[in-house]
Amino acid sequence: MTRLFNDPAAFADEALEGFVAAHPRRVRKVPGGVVRATRTAPGQVAVVVGGGSGHYPAFSGLVGQGLAHGAAVGNVFASPSAHQVRQVAKAAQTGGGVLLAYGNYAGDVLHFGQAAGQLTAEGIPTRTLGVTDDMSSASPAEAHKRRGVAGDLVVFKTAAAAAEAGYDLAEVARVAELANARTRSFGVAFSGCTLPGADHPLFTVPDGRMAVGLGIHGEPGMGEQPVPSADEAAELLVGTVLGELPKGVDSPRGQRAAVILNGLGSVKYEELFVVYRRVAQLLGEAGVEAVDPEVGELVTSFDMAGVSLTLCWLTDELEPLWTAPADAPAYRKGTVEAADLVTADVEEQAADDTVPAATDESREAARTVLAALRALKDTVDAHADELGRIDAVAGDGDHGIGMQRGSTGAYEAAVRAQELGAGAGTVLLRAADAWADRAGGTSGALWGVVLRALGTALADTGRPTAATVATGITEASAGVMRLGGAEVGDKTMVDVLVPFAAALTTATGGGSSLTAAWDTAASTAEAAARATADLLPRMGRARPHAEKSLGTPDAGAHSLALIVRAVHPVLATTLEKH
Repeated sequence: MTRLFNDPAAFADEALEGFVAAHPRRVRKVPGGVVRATRTAPGQVAVVVGGGSGHYPAFSGLVGQGLAHGAAVGNVFASPSAHQVRQVAKAAQTGGGVLLAYGNYAGDVLHFGQAAGQLTAEGIPTRTLGVTDDMSSASPAEAHKRRGVAGDLVVFKTAAAAAEAGYDLAEVARVAELANARTRSFGVAFSGCTLPGADHPLFTVPDGRMAVGLGIHGEPGMGEQPVPSADEAAELLVGTVLGELPKGVDSPRGQRAAVILNGLGSVKYEELFVVYRRVAQLLGEAGVEAVDPEVGELVTSFDMAGVSLTLCWLTDELEPLWTAPADAPAYRKGTVEAADLVTADVEEQAADDTVPAATDESREAARTVLAALRALKDTVDAHADELGRIDAVAGDGDHGIGMQRGSTGAYEAAVRAQELGAGAGTVLLRAADAWADRAGGTSGALWGVVLRALGTALADTGRPTAATVATGITEASAGVMRLGGAEVGDKTMVDVLVPFAAALTTATGGGSSLTAAWDTAASTAEAAARATADLLPRMGRARPHAEKSLGTPDAGAHSLALIVRAVHPVLATTLEKH
């Protein structure tokens, strides 16, 4: 387990601070993550990678000459927000455009996709690529749904080398897509990981058993087998990876491949070498030549005891990019001529200490909004452990932690805005940005959308009406479905948000007060949340473990139902006075 920490909520920030202090000649801190400390040639494509903390050396340790130009760093097991990604990309780019590369997880897809759109709108051409190398997380027919694991390194490395070689943005993206399409990974684990401050791992494996096909965020494996010998583990890994050849590779024989035997956190290097001894033998017997193999910890999951094997079937174009020199804090290859250091760090922007003008009625409504956000935060705090347990049934168990980070950040930002005299709309907009930044992940992005839609509807003029609130909730529902791609029946928060919005609109349209309408809609939300127990998840990290989730409600749906019920007493005690 992770034993050395101060405040668990500050772990990711403090780890990044120490990492930068340890590698001042290779990386420098910028808002949202790190970028190279050395100068990059003007006009070179910037390869910006990223994801949640807890996977070192991914992602910050892979920033340096010959590798990534920057890394956006999220909280523990949570994707960075779109704002963080955009800040890192702007600090890393030098005029040639940006490739954003990340593991194919829902939160990363949302945030990096949003950032790409914002950067492009600002005149910085940006492309995205989600790495999909994990064979266990989806069938070949749905390879686009697969997770990114240790294959991240191959894709990042070849794309960055192409950028260093002067490829333009379209060509760098093409190389990354080619490497991704030709990369396969498979892993096993003997125990789960424990997050800082937690007293139990995210999943457990029975004594004498091994989880097969695990994820790197604490997701349980796709199945279990007896614990093998080192040679038997190697045979399982090699046999599985060779069992699915990419398009264009008819047989392993005569092929050249980048090979990574990756330790997931607590498997010792000597153990990895024992396993690789047999991996090398088996690949040789299959006629595969390993090119610059890597054995070590490259994409980890805190203290998870596990190992994964990655093969990228090289082409004449990919091989020299894979073998090209690189000099990053956690990955060095060949000899790199050190570039000059950047002399001026990018300073973090000061918090905005002004707010738009607001009417007295809107500032009065802002007090109700603040009370509602406080009730939301208190409810999340009270149920965080429960939400984590629900999420751990088929996911990674971090929903409660993520909701705590987001709701706390939102409330604190709302307090600051309200003290500055903000209206109801601005209070919600500031809360929305803070939630997305602090929580990251899918829930961070979606709750940011919810609060932003409601804040836009309420604005800073006049007293919000019941119809205005219902309109804001309806817009929030549409925005969440648009951004996340989920529909009713997918076992997500949408299964609660859509009926809640519909019930609220119907009740307010029929003449009910906001308090009465909210009460009716909250009851609808609670029933909808309970009904998700009978659904199979079709999206997110729970999808590969769909059967395990039957009988358990969706964590996001359940938390939303708890929140809307908690807000009702606030409305009853504040609005009914007016």
